[in-house]
Amino acid sequence: MSGRIRTAISVFAAGTAAAVLLTACGSGGSAHTENGVTSLRYLGWTDQVTLPELAENLGFFDGKIELDYVGNTISGPQEIQTAATGQVDFGGAFAGAVAKLAGAGAPITAVVNYYGSDEKSFQGYYTLDNSPIRSAADLVGKKVGVNTLGGQNEADIHDALKKAGLSVDQIKSVQLVALPPPNIEQALRQGQIDAAALNGQFQQRAVANGGVRPIFTELDEYGGPINGGPYVFRNDFIAKNPDVVRTFTTGVAKAIEWERSTPRDQVIAKFTEIINARHRAGEDTSTLKYWLSVGVPARYGKVSDEDFTRWQSWLEDTGAIDHKLDPSKFYTNKFNSLLQPSDASGK
Repeated sequence: MSGRIRTAISVFAAGTAAAVLLTACGSGGSAHTENGVTSLRYLGWTDQVTLPELAENLGFFDGKIELDYVGNTISGPQEIQTAATGQVDFGGAFAGAVAKLAGAGAPITAVVNYYGSDEKSFQGYYTLDNSPIRSAADLVGKKVGVNTLGGQNEADIHDALKKAGLSVDQIKSVQLVALPPPNIEQALRQGQIDAAALNGQFQQRAVANGGVRPIFTELDEYGGPINGGPYVFRNDFIAKNPDVVRTFTTGVAKAIEWERSTPRDQVIAKFTEIINARHRAGEDTSTLKYWLSVGVPARYGKVSDEDFTRWQSWLEDTGAIDHKLDPSKFYTNKFNSLLQPSDASGK
C-alpha cells in the first residue's frame, strides 16, 4: 500500500474513532438562542459561497437562524467529524464519509443534500494535454491532487479503476495529494501532481486557461448526475432543536432551487456581494465568473438510499465496513418542508 493511500485511510479512520469517542464531550445538543434567533456555528470554504450562507443572505431562514462562522475547511470528512464532536453545529461531506462516520457509531443524521453533479457542474479528473495519461487505468502509481483524503475524489478514483479491471493493490498505488481546491490547477501545471480532481469554478477556470483535458468525469463513471453529499446534525441537537433543523433544512432547499432557477449572472453577482461583504482575509472573487450551476440533481436536495449505497464497494475495499449498508439509518427528509410527507424516508 502506498504511503499516501495509507495516510488517507489512517487519517480518516483516526478521525472517525476520535469523533465517536469525543461525542460524549460535545455541546450536548444545546443551541444559543437570543430574541428568537438561533446561532449556528459552521465551517466555510475559501472563495466560495455555501448554500447556508446564501440562504441566510436571501432571508430563507426567516430571521430565525444566524450563522456563526468559525473558520474554513477543505475537507468534508473533517467537517462532519467537527460536527459530530460538537465543535460546530452542522457540517457537510460526501455521503460515503457520512456513512462511514455514522456506521462507526457517531450520532449524526443527514438532512439535505448540498452538492453533487448535473450536466454543467460535475467532478472531473484532468491532466495536461501532453500527458501520457489517457484513461483511469493510467493513474496507477501516479499522483492525483484532491481536496481531501477519504472523500469523494478517493472513492471516484477507486470506482473508476475497479471498473477498468484493476486490482485493489493497483488501486492503492495511486498517490492522493490533498491540496486546497483553489491551488490544485497550479500544482498540476507545475508538475507537482500528474492529475487533478477539479469541479465547479476551479474546473472551469482550468479549462478556460487551456492546456488540460479530462481523463474521466463522474458523469462518465456513474452514467449521469448524482447527489454527492448532505449536511448533517448531531442527533441530540436535532432532538432538542427540531424547529431550528427544519428552518435550516428548508432554507437550504430553497437556496438550491434559487440557484437552479435564477439567471447565472444574477447568481454570480449575489456570490460576489456576499464574499465582498464578509471581509475574510485572502479571499478572491475572480473565479466566481466560472460558476455554471447548482450541481444538486435532486429537487429540494432530497436525500435517498442510493446516495449512500453507491459507495458500498469503496467502503468495503478500504476496510471501513464488512456488511451491506442500511442507508435508512443515516438520513431523514422529514425536516425538509418543501417535500411531501411521503418523501420523508430514512430515520
